[in-house]
Amino acid sequence: MTVATALVAIVHAGLAAAWGGGMAYSLFVVQPKLKAYFGNDRDGREALTAVIASGNRWKVLGLIGVIAVTGIVLLLIDREDWQLHAAKGALLLIATGIFWYVSWRHWPQRVFATAAELPILQRRLIRLATTMLTLAGAAFALGVLATHV
Repeated sequence: MTVATALVAIVHAGLAAAWGGGMAYSLFVVQPKLKAYFGNDRDGREALTAVIASGNRWKVLGLIGVIAVTGIVLLLIDREDWQLHAAKGALLLIATGIFWYVSWRHWPQRVFATAAELPILQRRLIRLATTMLTLAGAAFALGVLATHV
């Protein structure tokens, strides 16, 4: 492995780990603490959740973009394991689709949700985030596997 390949792999894996870590932290630390802190104050919880999420869409899309570009570079370097890279890419593409849905569909629904709709949307976000984290984690595992096969 050349130094350039190693650097691309480090950037690729590092950013993938950062994305996964950010999702896991939000899902398993931030969301439960917000729920515990605000208790029955759904409006307060929702307001702080919106503040925390605000402005992150483009940062995450940039992160995903760099992960995609470095993944393509790694695929071009290591065509031997193209099936693993293709599977990893497909999982990340599905996770990105879920991110798109959450960013451009789910959040606007939450902003304009009634009090009755909000708990349903909050539960939906947990399901979507769990799915996204599972897909990104599986893609990360495939990437590690591709380097050791």
